[in-house]
Amino acid sequence: MRRALLTRFFAGDTALAFNNKGPAAAQAGQLFALPSYAGFPENGRVIRWQISFATVPTTVNIQLQTAINDVDAQHAMPTGARNMNSTLTGGDNLVATGVRANFVRAKVVSITGEPGVTVQILG
Repeated sequence: MRRALLTRFFAGDTALAFNNKGPAAAQAGQLFALPSYAGFPENGRVIRWQISFATVPTTVNIQLQTAINDVDAQHAMPTGARNMNSTLTGGDNLVATGVRANFVRAKVVSITGEPGVTVQILG
């Protein structure tokens, strides 16, 4: 499997994990590297992210996944983090808290219908 280019993500950036795409279930979007975290490890990060659809899907489950290392098997929704997934078919604006990671990506866990999916990760 060919990996997409890794993109660094900084405060103030807007990153497109999916840009009006029609992903299949279990498809992951663009991977982004987060800058080194300078706070206390128990505090975690805050990541704002937004989901929109060109056409309303019948059902959807999209996750914001993180990992310490850039290894596909390590990407998951972290235990203890909040607002890391959405099942709203009208789109969603979320603020994930308690995120402790070096890498972040969006993953379409399940979807029905033919919507154009856009997932933005906001710095």
